[in-house]
Amino acid sequence: MKKWMALAATAALLAILTVACGGNDNNNASSTPPSSEAPASPGGTTTTSGEGAETIYKAQCITCHAADLSGGVGPNLTNVGARLSTDEISSRIHNGGGGMPAFKGTLSDDQINTLVNWLSTMKG
Repeated sequence: MKKWMALAATAALLAILTVACGGNDNNNASSTPPSSEAPASPGGTTTTSGEGAETIYKAQCITCHAADLSGGVGPNLTNVGARLSTDEISSRIHNGGGGMPAFKGTLSDDQINTLVNWLSTMKG
């Protein structure tokens, strides 16, 4: 009986974390990126204003990483660009890990690239 209760509690916690960290039933992969976002360049990278990245951040990341990037459920991102390469930031957003959900199916590649480019400038 105790095993079932522990399993149910774990499942409930995972469901709460998935919702809190940006997981949702909407598949945003085909949605139009925020209007302040510039189109992708031929090399596949996206050049964007910070405003477009901040819009995505507020919609998907703020719950776990806080409005000021100071962290909470997720780690502090105020100097993530000094700690991680753009490839490492991209991999973490695409694939998740360490408690973070994968956003590969939730955000488009352009939206993820927008976040990666913006977060890579966060150097403390």
